[in-house]
Amino acid sequence: MKLIRYSFEGVEKFGALEGDEVRPLAGELGQLEPERGAPPLGLSKVRLLAPVIPTKIVAVGLNYRDHAKEMGKQLPAEPLLFLKPPSAVIGPSDQIIYPPQTSRLDYEGELAVVIGRLARKVSPAQARQHILGFTCIIDVTARDLQTRDVQYTRAKGFDTFAPLGPAVATDIDPSDLGLETRLNGEVRQHSRTSQLIFDCDHLLSYISHVMTLMPGDVISTGTPSGVGPMRVGDVVEVEIERVGCLRSVIAAS
Repeated sequence: MKLIRYSFEGVEKFGALEGDEVRPLAGELGQLEPERGAPPLGLSKVRLLAPVIPTKIVAVGLNYRDHAKEMGKQLPAEPLLFLKPPSAVIGPSDQIIYPPQTSRLDYEGELAVVIGRLARKVSPAQARQHILGFTCIIDVTARDLQTRDVQYTRAKGFDTFAPLGPAVATDIDPSDLGLETRLNGEVRQHSRTSQLIFDCDHLLSYISHVMTLMPGDVISTGTPSGVGPMRVGDVVEVEIERVGCLRSVIAAS
């Protein structure tokens, strides 16, 4: 199933995306069921929102070997974690705002793990029981601020710096999915999730021994090589095999 959040006539709901139709769902995340008596809606009639509202986004740095090399960093012995605030989340219909504080705004296309059940001190073998599914995320980064600040909070945390969506793909194996990032139609990143240093199950387990993961929380699993700058007016797309394509436009503040 491909799970979406959408707005229709001022009401926000979850839905199941089936081709060009949206079937409304009712209930809580992880326990969603078809809404009784609700007819399907045409996809063109609804506004897509970020598929979940996380309490936190736990992001992983340097999780592809080729990206660590291009950044001039050693391979990490364990996952390097940082947080992006939930206020950074935008949906597929929203624009990335280029803040005036930076002169270098980069794209980083990534696979995102969406939590479906509370996870605390979970083993890798148990991880899949706590995963709702997978979606696309763009880890927008003010690269000059990241270099200046050393730590990542400001560089990664501006409003609109976490485009998410368009849908959560459930019941798929994330171990070897193609990932491609395009800027204005030109391929800039091309890799497979099999190249992750730490896979999704390991990451969920590792993070859950640090902090409790809540339903709707997101793990951003890291980006491959090919990161680069964006300018106002650019269109960035992240497409992941069997998951979908997330498209965002860069706008002036």
